[in-house]
Amino acid sequence: MYKTVFRTLLAAAAMLLLAVGPVAAQQGDTEEQPDIVDTAVQADGFDTLVQALKAADLVGALKGDGPFTVFAPTDEAFAALPEGQLESLLQPENKEQLQAILQYHVVSGKAMASDVTGMDAAPTLEGRSVQFQVNDGTVTLMGQNTATVVQADIEASNGVIHVIDSVLLPPQEESADGM
Repeated sequence: MYKTVFRTLLAAAAMLLLAVGPVAAQQGDTEEQPDIVDTAVQADGFDTLVQALKAADLVGALKGDGPFTVFAPTDEAFAALPEGQLESLLQPENKEQLQAILQYHVVSGKAMASDVTGMDAAPTLEGRSVQFQVNDGTVTLMGQNTATVVQADIEASNGVIHVIDSVLLPPQEESADGM
């Protein structure tokens, strides 16, 4: 019960922060804010992301100093993957592939929504750039597939989270003969 109440209060606080905007965030003490991983753990809708971060051994990296910008897929986004794909990715033998996918969701530095809307692309920790397209204020990320930012600017002590509606897959690499 307390966990449900806490999550409800956390969600309400996050919505208030989004409504009040950057001024309120600047007035707060960032040392009291949880890091990116703890923010995801405390929020509703990121259980699968946290599970994937643990399976990929990336929790420690995202608890680091940062700053990081994380485009965080929701549980529903993971559930929309083709049947069996998530279960396969969570297997130890697919750890490198899972790491690559998750690192493709992370940009070094703290890019707030106002920053992202002014960018065409940003290099990810996976090594390739994620492309951005902005249409009427809606930000779409493009890789092998697309994802839309559905909630922006959830601040953490070591960066910012933008919630996305799909698991973004890195672009497929072309073979040497161009196919």
